[in-house]
Amino acid sequence: MISLNAKIRKETGKKTDALREANRIPAVVYGHKVKNLPLDIDYKDFQKVLREAGESSLIELSVEGDPAFAKASAGEEKKKMVLIHEIQKDPVSDKFIHIDFFQASLTEEVQVKVPLVLDGTSLAVKDLGGTLVKNISELEVKALAKNLPHEIKVDISGLNTFEDHILVKDLMLPKDVKIMAKPDEIVVSVSAPAKVEEDLAKEIEEKVEDVEKVEKEKKAEDIVEETAEEKND
Repeated sequence: MISLNAKIRKETGKKTDALREANRIPAVVYGHKVKNLPLDIDYKDFQKVLREAGESSLIELSVEGDPAFAKASAGEEKKKMVLIHEIQKDPVSDKFIHIDFFQASLTEEVQVKVPLVLDGTSLAVKDLGGTLVKNISELEVKALAKNLPHEIKVDISGLNTFEDHILVKDLMLPKDVKIMAKPDEIVVSVSAPAKVEEDLAKEIEEKVEDVEKVEKEKKAEDIVEETAEEKND
C-alpha cells in the first residue's frame, strides 16, 4: 500500500502562499459522510506518491494533528484510505498548488479515470512503416476502491496489418472492474504511410493551384492595364 503523511492545515486564503514558499502543498480531504479536512503536504512526498499511485490507486493517508486520530483507541484504524481526486497547477510554473483527496468507501464502488499504457510491438508499425494511432488515452472505470487498477495495459503486438485494431471490449481487466465506455470504441489502430503521403501530396497540389490562380489573376490585371494605357496614348 502506498502511504503519504500530512498535517492538519490552519492556513487559509492568501496565507497558503507561505506554505507553497516552504515547498508544501495546501490540500483537503473529503468524502461521503466525512467532514472536510484541510491538509498540508510535503511537495516532494506528493510527487513521489503521484508517480507510484496515479489518480486511481488507493493511498494510505496519515494525518498528524487530526482530532479523530487522538480519540482512536489502540489497535483501531488511524489512517484514511483516499484517492487523488483533483490536482491544481500554476499555469505559469506548472507546479502543484492544491490537491483534493477523496476518502473512498471500502464497501461502495467508485468511478475514476485510468490511463492506458501501450505494451508490445506492432508489426504494422515496425515492418510496414505505419503510424500508431491512439484514439483513447484513458478510460473511466467503476469498481471498489481496493480493486481499482493503477493503469490499463494495451497489448499492441496483435496489430500486424492496417486493418487490425483494438476495441474497448478487447481490453483485459479483472472481472470486478467495469469499463464505462462503449465496447466497440476503437482504442488503438495503425494508419498506412500511403495515406500520410497522399495527404501531403494533396496539400502541396492545393498550394500550387493557389499560386497558379494568383499568377493568372495578376496577368489578367496586367493585360487590362496595358490595354488602358494604349487607349490613352
